[in-house]
Amino acid sequence: MASARRRPRHRWRLPAAISAVLFLSLLVLLSFLAPPLREHPSVSDRRFLRLPRPRASFDDPHLKESNVNQSAILEESFRVPHGDRSSKDDLWKSKLAVNYYGCSDPSNKFLDAKLTTYSDRYLMIATSGGLNQQRTGITDAVVAARILNATLVVPKLDQRSFWKDASNFGEIFDVDWFISFLSKDVRIIKELPKKGGRVIRAPHTTRVPRKCTQRCYLTRVLPVLLKKHVVQLTKFDYRLANRLDTDLQKLRCKVNYHSLRFTNQIQEMGDKLIGRMRAKSQHFIALHLRFEPDMLAFSGCYYGGGDKERMELGKIRKRWKTLHTSNPEKERRHGKCPLTPEEVGLMLRALGYGEDVHIYVASGEIYGGNETLAPLKALFPNFHSKETLASKEELAPFAAFSSRMAALDFLVCDESDAFVTNNNGNMAKILAGRRRYFGHKRTIRPNAKKLYSLFLTRNNMTWDMFSTKVRAYQKGFMGEPKEIRPGRGEFHENPAPCICERSVSDARVDSSSISQDSNKGNISRGVSVPPYINSRAGEVELSDLDYGDDSLIGREMTDSTDPDSTDPDTEETDTEEALSD
Repeated sequence: MASARRRPRHRWRLPAAISAVLFLSLLVLLSFLAPPLREHPSVSDRRFLRLPRPRASFDDPHLKESNVNQSAILEESFRVPHGDRSSKDDLWKSKLAVNYYGCSDPSNKFLDAKLTTYSDRYLMIATSGGLNQQRTGITDAVVAARILNATLVVPKLDQRSFWKDASNFGEIFDVDWFISFLSKDVRIIKELPKKGGRVIRAPHTTRVPRKCTQRCYLTRVLPVLLKKHVVQLTKFDYRLANRLDTDLQKLRCKVNYHSLRFTNQIQEMGDKLIGRMRAKSQHFIALHLRFEPDMLAFSGCYYGGGDKERMELGKIRKRWKTLHTSNPEKERRHGKCPLTPEEVGLMLRALGYGEDVHIYVASGEIYGGNETLAPLKALFPNFHSKETLASKEELAPFAAFSSRMAALDFLVCDESDAFVTNNNGNMAKILAGRRRYFGHKRTIRPNAKKLYSLFLTRNNMTWDMFSTKVRAYQKGFMGEPKEIRPGRGEFHENPAPCICERSVSDARVDSSSISQDSNKGNISRGVSVPPYINSRAGEVELSDLDYGDDSLIGREMTDSTDPDSTDPDTEETDTEEALSD
């Protein structure tokens, strides 16, 4: 058979002229799509913010620390739009907030203190930690005294903790207002009565378990009180159960949100700071950054600072001997690490807050100083703190007292249009609950568990894709009514029994007047009191906040543990002071 004839190969070639035209067209197209070398000031939608070179990011198991070079990638593929403005109303308030209000009036079954208090029972409280941790202790101390039908002596503040603040109760809070406002609920006195120039009895000192129930106080403390007549409870913070009778829960709210107001000196300085922020912008964000060395050391997280960081934070970590050896990657993956200042800024920009927004930062000494803060300041140039808003002379009366300085931050954060917390510490809990009570003011908590992977891979996506995912992950973390689900959570951050829902007719009331009263903080300062509904039918049982794996720190005992079976003498050394802020 003859071999098959091989077919000739024909090579199709594009004429040179057409090839040249296509090549030039491609160059023109690429030059059009590429970012301009020099930005034109009148074309805001084509301008992008180039962040300063960041420090190395968190540990990535797939990357070695020596060859992490994300800054170049950041400039090429992940660019934050420059010139954005915050124009959406829902960034600053919840549209549903008008339907809810704080209600702390007790039922008719809650008798006057004059009818319930025994004359030979005196309860003393020694609080623990910093300002906000002590605030929880003071609040619960009033309720404990009511449970025991005892007279409460004005609580002693912790002067020996990590914060080493020598202030007493009357130097931070208006003690006369505190006593008079609660006079119908609990009898409170400044000091133990004296007889012949001497205190009637020396107090018997003891401690109750964490999350002690009403029954726990009646079985553990009352027998001692009946015998000794004067009992002092030490390390008193979070020593009361989350779930109590409704009237006792409402008493908690009455104490925390109405009776505890700061001294005139602190309040006036706080008002000045708030006024100066308002003079700069119609709206402002308050950011509780909580990126101080003690918080980072306690969390056991790693922030890419190499051996120097490990040594510095490890040295601080030794203060708490009961802390377990941490796994930084696991902590980060489970959402238990505070975000870096840069990550907080990226989250806020992705949510829609433009670079025109003014931010008040409530924080102590930031780990890494200005280098760590530089990316956040690049994202939000209008960056303020009490130190930048007030002179050294104005802050001098407060500067030597950590609790008084913290009180100033508390006031500004409470009055902000949006409050952002970067951890789940005491200040975050107290303010979250307070802002829910006073009209569900916008309160943002990072969904750190979900954001972890997003920040890790952010350089592999466009800004639009990143911001879309951030907004999706943050649903349920923006302080909206009923966004929280059943489960665990502190009463102080989710005071569900004290939040009532308005009827359809009441909801038609002008929302501006309602928000104005709550935003000014008049209620807590005793200027005006909103209408209350005594009927329990008007209450909405919001579910407990389930932080679960999303909690940054604070691994406290839940109500599923029987507090009556807990021996306070066998408790580990308290480490919550690191979270007190």
